[in-house]
Amino acid sequence: MKQQTKGLIGLWNSYSKKHPGIAQFLMFFLLSNGVTVLQIVVMPMFKSMLAKTSLIDASFQILHLGSNFDGTPYYVFDYAAGALSAGGGGGLAYFIAVQVAIGIAQVINFFLQRNITFKSNSNIWQAAFWYVIAYLIISVGAAAAQGLYKAPIYNLLMNTWGMGSSGETTADVITMIINSAISFWVFFPIFKVIFKQKPVE
Repeated sequence: MKQQTKGLIGLWNSYSKKHPGIAQFLMFFLLSNGVTVLQIVVMPMFKSMLAKTSLIDASFQILHLGSNFDGTPYYVFDYAAGALSAGGGGGLAYFIAVQVAIGIAQVINFFLQRNITFKSNSNIWQAAFWYVIAYLIISVGAAAAQGLYKAPIYNLLMNTWGMGSSGETTADVITMIINSAISFWVFFPIFKVIFKQKPVE
């Protein structure tokens, strides 16, 4: 087993030297998907815990931008009060659950991508600062895009297909995957800029 592992590592190192750009992207892809899986596992746990609190009855609807197709107000962050199963938007409980899950995933992702994918030796605090800025911008953009697909997906799975709570869980996973896919394609070029390799003196 150890010899097989060493052999695989040797093949990977050899490939990385010959095709550094492709190898870097493949490693980024692998780690990003691993972090997405972690996010998918962690988020329902926080959602379930917070759903038992009064936060689920607190509306969190901010950044009003025009109207939806049905004429209702369109919010970048749209988490109406009440449980999703009761026709609400999950309230502040859902928003916090999503953000905590994403936050944990992004902290882990930062160190994995910096140390393994890009092998960066630049200033970690500068990299962290630009990472947070990029994360905030991407979060707002992804939340704005979510307004186009979130409600239809939940409605389709929970009501049209009559899947109830399992439909809600499936919709949670689908929306997280879409959100992660958006982040994936935006973050890679950003990482190439903030995770630099400086020549060792």
